[in-house]
Parts: sequence; structure tokens; C-alpha cells
Amino acid sequence: MMTHKDNFFYFLYLHRTGLTVSALSVLLLVWPLIESNPYNLGLSNLIAIYVMVVLGLNLFIGYAGQISLGHAAFFAIGAYGSAIGTTTLGGPAWPVMIVVALATALIALAVGLPTLKLSGHYLAMATLGFNIVVYTILVQWDNVTGGPSGFAGIPYLAIGPVVFDNEIHFHYLAWTFAMLALLLCLNLVRSGVGRGLAALAEDETAAAALGVDTRRAKVKVFILSAVLASLAGSLFAHCYAFVSPDSFNIFVSVDFVIMVVVGGMGSIWGTLFGTALITLLPEWIESLETFKDIIHGLILVLILLFLPQGLVTGIVEAVRTRIALSRQQV
Repeated sequence: MMTHKDNFFYFLYLHRTGLTVSALSVLLLVWPLIESNPYNLGLSNLIAIYVMVVLGLNLFIGYAGQISLGHAAFFAIGAYGSAIGTTTLGGPAWPVMIVVALATALIALAVGLPTLKLSGHYLAMATLGFNIVVYTILVQWDNVTGGPSGFAGIPYLAIGPVVFDNEIHFHYLAWTFAMLALLLCLNLVRSGVGRGLAALAEDETAAAALGVDTRRAKVKVFILSAVLASLAGSLFAHCYAFVSPDSFNIFVSVDFVIMVVVGGMGSIWGTLFGTALITLLPEWIESLETFKDIIHGLILVLILLFLPQGLVTGIVEAVRTRIALSRQQV
């Protein structure tokens, strides 16, 4: 017979996702009251923006079993699209963001249809090439993008009288978008579509034999991840009121992949940890800023060698294994 205590713990287990989301939401709600330093809040806002990109990329890598080294390109399209649409063309910010996201979806479809016929390192090289093309356009088309000097004067976002022109205001906006993206991904991976993607990541041939339209599934998740990156790019542009090509080069794409791997491929919650760790790492080792890319690469190699499931997933699995072994010994 189950006791009240057992029922309580079963309730916690049954609703663990919703309770975790609620607890995180409360923490984020009061975070500006706990941390008043504008610089630290700015880092938190940057993590929120990157979380949106990495969540979509984790769906593509961890669930669809594909690899992309070009997601900084979609991030750039969102940022520069919103910058040009609002500043050069004078359009309203929110509709421009939506139009840019839709345009990004079409670009992702055009890129994904031919490139997703590839797999493994061939697909990685194709997406890397796409990133290089976009970066080159940002640098060379200086009369539109501002070239290497960047694009300034981007207006802040606003809802009615509330203007998101400081770190505290933008904190609530950025994390609202990030939490909505988190909820979208959590629900997606628990749906029939998510189970089909998980089967695709394990064995594409077996997934096809079970009735999963593998090519269509890969294209759809690629488009979704591109749209999330585009929205994140738009937020990035309106947060800093300035964008430059260096924020969207191939090393940024590699960092996004490292965030996925550190958090755990196929781990939605791990994405938050991986993104935060890699974003904050340069702040913790400021004296080694020159060697940031080398350090990130070393972290990636070590995790792939010793914790191929990712840091968070690997630690969780190790703890579960140890608990199971201790119970068997008892």
C-alpha cells in the first residue's frame, strides 16, 4: 500500500518537468533583484539568446542525428535582417522579426533540401560552407551591412510604453523567449514527432523501416532550428543596438556545437548548462582569453573521449549506474 509520502514523491516524479520549469521561471523572475550588476545581467541575457540557438541545434544534432557547423549563419540572418528592416527600411520591429524568421525558414528549406541528402562530415562541411558564404556577404556588402565596421543604430524593442533599453527590462524579454523555446522543445521531444526523431538519431535505416519519413523529418527540424536561431539573432541585434560580422563567424558556429556536446546531445535541460558554461568560461579565465578557441576545442575533445553523451548526461548516467549497483549489492 502506498503511503502519503510515496504518493507525494510519485506526484513530484510525475510532474517533474512542469515543476522544474516553474521553479526556473520563479528564479528568473527574481534574478534581477538578486543580481543587480548590469554586466552580470548582460551575461545572463546573452545566455538566454544563445539558449534559443542551441536548443534548436540540439534538436538537429541530438534528436535528428545530424551535424551543422553553420547555425551562426542563421543567427546572423536574423540579426542583420532585423537591423536592416528596422533601421534602413524603417519597418516596425516586431513585424520585421516575424518576416525575417519566415525568410530564414525559406532559406533553411533551400539550403536543407540539397545538403541534407548528405551525412556525417560531408553535411558538416556543407553547412560550414554556408556559414562562410553568409559571413563573406556580411563583410563584403558594406553599403548594406556596414562591412567589417558593423551596423549601428538599431532601435530597441518596445511593447507599448515599455522600452527594452536596459539589462533588467531586456532580461525579462530574452528569458521569456528562451523559456518559450524550452517549452516548445520539451513538448516536441515527448511527442510522436520527437520519438520519430530519436529513432532517426539511433538508426536512420531502422527509423525508415518503421515508417518515419527520414528526409522530411530532417528538413523540418533543420528549419525549426534555423527559425529559433533567427529569432535569437533578432533579439541580439535589438539588445545591443549594434551587430558586426565577428559575432557570426565559423568559430561561433563551433561554439554552438560545443554547447550542445557539453550539455549532452539529446538533453534539452543539459542545453541550459552547456550554454551557460561555455558563455561564462571566458569570464572565469579572462587571462586566457587569447586561447579561448583552443580551450573550447580541448573541452570538446575531452568530453567526446571520456563523456561522449555530454557532460550533464554523462554525469547523470554515472550517478544512476552507481545507485543501481549499490542497490544490487544491498
